[in-house]
Amino acid sequence: MITQEYFMEIQILRKQGKGIRQIANELCLSRNTVRKYLRSKKPPKYHSNQKRPSKLDPFKAFLEKRIKNAGRHFIPATVLYREIKELGYQGGITILRDWVRKGKKQVESQKRVVRFETPPGHQAQVDWTVVSKGLYAFVMILGYSRCAYVEFVQSTNEESLMRCHQNAFEYFGGFCKELLYDNMKTVVIQRDKYGPSQHGFQKAFWDFSKHWGFIPRLCRPYRAKTKGKVERFIGYLKRSFYYPLVTKEDHDLYSLNYEVKKWLSEIANKRWIKELKSTPQRRFVEESKHLQPLAPAYFSDKRCQIRQIEIVRPHPLEIYEMTGI
Repeated sequence: MITQEYFMEIQILRKQGKGIRQIANELCLSRNTVRKYLRSKKPPKYHSNQKRPSKLDPFKAFLEKRIKNAGRHFIPATVLYREIKELGYQGGITILRDWVRKGKKQVESQKRVVRFETPPGHQAQVDWTVVSKGLYAFVMILGYSRCAYVEFVQSTNEESLMRCHQNAFEYFGGFCKELLYDNMKTVVIQRDKYGPSQHGFQKAFWDFSKHWGFIPRLCRPYRAKTKGKVERFIGYLKRSFYYPLVTKEDHDLYSLNYEVKKWLSEIANKRWIKELKSTPQRRFVEESKHLQPLAPAYFSDKRCQIRQIEIVRPHPLEIYEMTGI
């Protein structure tokens, strides 16, 4: 039985026009499996496997604090074992050694800076950021070109998230095959809910992504810079646009969205990016050819209906027409 993520990918790749052989090769599945789940109307269901409690669990908070306080000084598992035995630990040292080894690997992977590059139109990164009390910015970055879309809103709920996605797709004139998220509550109920890579997605967002034809991906935990493009841009957004603007004069939501669209077109998407040796607008010329075509506006039900908002945003072609190309 395949995971729910695989089921979604099969449906979406088919919607993107790929044949059974292509889908099977891309997902490393048999063609019969692909055919089976293309015929199926419902995703596979899994029963959550509850982890058995470990004898080490009551002592993990103590161990984490002990290791953190030690800083760069490594404390052997034998020493930690002796200390928790004095606190009443009844288990063996092997489980402790495994736990320490796993934690050490996670720390080492966090220290390694890895830059993830993706082909044109393949992946975009999405995130929320708090800019002030009751005010949030939705940010979407196209992975290849680094072209950005920003929208200020007063809520990060399900409806707001889907509306912002739709506005971003219209701004770019299309969308990427994959969208990358962290553990956003409006996207995922629980990571690995049914086992490794078998995430529990919110039904409304699952339906939304299937309607448009993109695959939602979750950042891999403990992998540094997996979502670094959008995180770096958020810092740039605050330093270069938001703080200079609001410290000069007051703005309401409408004017903020008007000003940020101007800033994106005139400054942010025209800035020189050293590692790319280009600007987002120039690279968007290539990326725009690989974006998925727009679908009709999405409506899941009356509660989650997408409402259009009046913001000024350039025609998608303006993103690269202003480069003079």
